[in-house]
Amino acid sequence: MSGHGHQLTAEEAAAMFEPASWDERYSGPEKVWSGNANPQLVAEAGRLTPGTALDVGCGEGGDVIWLARHGWTVTGADFSANGLARAARHAERAGVADRVDWWQVDARTFAAGGRSYDLVTSHYLHAPDGGMVDVTRRLAEAVAPGGRLLVVGHSPSEVFAQMSASQRRAMFLAEELLPGLPDGFEPLVVEQRPRTLTRDGVRVDVPDSTLLARRTA
Repeated sequence: MSGHGHQLTAEEAAAMFEPASWDERYSGPEKVWSGNANPQLVAEAGRLTPGTALDVGCGEGGDVIWLARHGWTVTGADFSANGLARAARHAERAGVADRVDWWQVDARTFAAGGRSYDLVTSHYLHAPDGGMVDVTRRLAEAVAPGGRLLVVGHSPSEVFAQMSASQRRAMFLAEELLPGLPDGFEPLVVEQRPRTLTRDGVRVDVPDSTLLARRTA
């Protein structure tokens, strides 16, 4: 999102995928996101028996707080220290800090390291140049047997035409993530789901690429 009326240079575009850019974005006093849970998380996690959850790319913690309020024990993970600090403050104010812990990690190098969760979720995390297939593979390793993996992102759409080429290349269709599922995973949802948002006072339908899979073994 250039937002400054100029085309991003290659260096500026690449920086948008790095922690320093997000630390800067989270350094001001204003909230960056609404704080509301993402609708695909509510739709899918709302059907599950609460257990342990990992939210990778948790940002300011809106999904983490929703999960904790609904009985989950949650780890919020992000590569931005400032984002995690904000999320921790929001969880404290929401009264769920005792159900949450935090993990600073980059999804592109994430390794489960023996940890496993009943739900592993990631919303609108976009790795550059098709990197979400590898991210999906890494996230899948953290899913416990019988658990769910939910990966949601922006689907390529004319709604995002103003974004840089590198940002658009980081978007994906749900089916493009399927090669990232290891053996022992059953896809349950592979679709571009509509979501309604308000942009500049106008309601716009945007497609969310939504992959939900269950680990069967």
